[in-house]
Amino acid sequence: MPSPDFSAMLRWPNVPACYGWLALDRRGRWRLRGEALSHAGLIDFLNRQYAHDADGNYFVQNGPQRVFVELEYTPWVLRLAAPDRLETQLGEEVGEIRAAAIDEEGNLLLETAAGIALLCDRDLPALLDCLQLADGRPADDDALLAAIAQPGGSALTLAWQGARLPLQTLLRAQVAQRYGFVSSPQETPAASPGSAP
Repeated sequence: MPSPDFSAMLRWPNVPACYGWLALDRRGRWRLRGEALSHAGLIDFLNRQYAHDADGNYFVQNGPQRVFVELEYTPWVLRLAAPDRLETQLGEEVGEIRAAAIDEEGNLLLETAAGIALLCDRDLPALLDCLQLADGRPADDDALLAAIAQPGGSALTLAWQGARLPLQTLLRAQVAQRYGFVSSPQETPAASPGSAP
């Protein structure tokens, strides 16, 4: 992932951050005040300037201003670029998948070098054959429903590019904390004059 340009912060270090304007939806689309963006140049700019701070808040660096991003689910969304190739919403190819999980809603989560990512729901049917039983057969609907209902782990694996990863089960409400990101960054109240830091 390319690094955002922070040089404007040196010239204007005290520009207030922006909250509640920009969002990333569960299909990896940028939304400005709820409206999906379609301008290719603006989307390219947002993709280049996307980053996170040490606390797991994701943002877009807009010159000297940090615009924090509301995450509908995860900070990364994966799409099938080809039958055997995944890429992030930024268009970057995903090399290694480190872990796989499914939540109680049937969402498939994949851990990559960049962090935890949601597989776009449009690509989920194409990847279902990669979810396998212990004997290597594709998981049927009953096995998937049993995996979703079983907290902690399942008997299923994700077969992807020669690797077989155990499919963990988790609750959607626990994903942000487990993977160290903030879904809805909030402005911290400034200290009032005369108060201790």
